[in-house]
Amino acid sequence: MKILILNKKKINSILVVILILFLSYLFNLFGGYKLIDVYLNSKADLPIYSVETKEKKVALTFDIGWGDEYIPAILKILKDNDVKATFFLIGTWIDKYPDRVKEIDLAGHEIGNHSNNHVYFTRLTKSKIKNEIFTASAKIKKITGKDTKLVRVPYGDYNSDVIKAIQETGHYCIQWDVDPIDWRVISHEQIEKTVISKTRNGSIILLHNSSMETVKALDTIIKELKRKGFEFVKVSDLIYKENYYIDYTGRQKLLNE
Repeated sequence: MKILILNKKKINSILVVILILFLSYLFNLFGGYKLIDVYLNSKADLPIYSVETKEKKVALTFDIGWGDEYIPAILKILKDNDVKATFFLIGTWIDKYPDRVKEIDLAGHEIGNHSNNHVYFTRLTKSKIKNEIFTASAKIKKITGKDTKLVRVPYGDYNSDVIKAIQETGHYCIQWDVDPIDWRVISHEQIEKTVISKTRNGSIILLHNSSMETVKALDTIIKELKRKGFEFVKVSDLIYKENYYIDYTGRQKLLNE
């Protein structure tokens, strides 16, 4: 009987061949560059900025925390255009305006969590981050009777620890990919131009309730995007709940497509 003796160099060569064959199999199985994309980004802790979809669906969102004077006008424009939006509410705002929370909910809009005190999450411990989220969510449920699984961090401020803390609470962290920076003193024409030009399939649009210019821009934004064939949906109806990954830009994608 012959005994095959392999030296270290030959063993390494065989292992390299096996590895190449295995990677080639995965490359063909999952679709080449997508596999590389998943591998490079699988360890990234990122929020959802937008969603990869062939459908012309977008989500209109509002960060609410600056008084309530423009809420009736915003709700009326949304109703007149038969559009449902997602409102991210701050806990302290909920305390001041519980009736507005009811109005938003009864109008059929979605309510998300924008923290309890609108503080920088990266400056908090994990336990304090969770407390901010749980406290605001409890206030939302007390008024609406509904749970929320969506969180938007104050100031868009996050890091890996923040994302992990949010995930551990069972929430999805939602950012945006279209931001006209409407909280600054800019014209409604500027707001309209930015939103209309930058919106694409799966976009999450960020607006605020802090300016009349936003109110003036809202009707035009909705009508023009509808004219382009876009459909407005709530964030929870836009994002994927399972079998997904998030690429380095924050775009959420399905694993099997």
